[in-house]
Amino acid sequence: MKAGFVSLVGRPNAGKSTLVNRLVGQKIAIVSDKPQTTRHRILGVKNSAGGQMVFIDTPGIHKPVHRMNERMVELAVSALRDVDVVVLVVDATLRPGSGDRFVLDLLKSEKTTSILALNKIDLMEKSRLLGLIQQYSERMTFSAIVPISALTGDGVDRLEEEILRALPSGEPLYPDEYLTDQTERTLAAELIREKILSHAREELPYTTAVVIDQFDEPSGDRPVTRIFASILVDRESQKPIIVGKGGDMVKRIGTEARRDLEEMLGGRVYLDLHVRVKEDWRDDERLLDEMGLRSRQ
Repeated sequence: MKAGFVSLVGRPNAGKSTLVNRLVGQKIAIVSDKPQTTRHRILGVKNSAGGQMVFIDTPGIHKPVHRMNERMVELAVSALRDVDVVVLVVDATLRPGSGDRFVLDLLKSEKTTSILALNKIDLMEKSRLLGLIQQYSERMTFSAIVPISALTGDGVDRLEEEILRALPSGEPLYPDEYLTDQTERTLAAELIREKILSHAREELPYTTAVVIDQFDEPSGDRPVTRIFASILVDRESQKPIIVGKGGDMVKRIGTEARRDLEEMLGGRVYLDLHVRVKEDWRDDERLLDEMGLRSRQ
């Protein structure tokens, strides 16, 4: 049997969260087409006949502007250490740039067993793959290079085989029934934020956050989970955009989020959303701590 920790790292919007959901077999990380969707370190466990893989999804490595972004990058970089395997997830539809070289240099300095996953091959001509594989092979030695599509699942089985092959022998690190370290409270905030990401435009996805103010689990006389949450925005001018005309935007966000929450929790949910202005929240150290975005360096 094999067992060990596997970090998924890469640039923003490379498809890491889609891949970890595919590998684990259940949605534990929100996804969107907007960069910097993942803000936390997310752990997910996959048990197979060959062993146990403990995946760590990380924020995309990017040039930080605010303290929040600095913490996100710190989380991603720290995930290169004290793991057994690192999977570098790359958007194969894009030409390698300075950001990719920066991530490669980080990998080289850690000297951890590394696998390259060339993602989004469903969106590119297969004839380009050979040249891309050659480019990355010349820059760094990987234990394996696997073209995949996290969206369709193409190549993911082979990636899993390569990961298992690279892991050390050992007993499972978590019980069979363990899936993720994400609490229901955290998942609720993330599911709400996912709906904001799907509807918000321009810079709003990066200037909004969701804070769970109250989470009441069902009781004997009240079989409904009651969730009260605040949507934070940076500026007063952004509040009416999230609220929408006659409250239509926040109602749409709430309706879609409640539907997903009821599916996740397996029961009825009462969801109450409020939009609050919190200037410079991305640089508020205490608020970032409360949101669970703590540095691991």
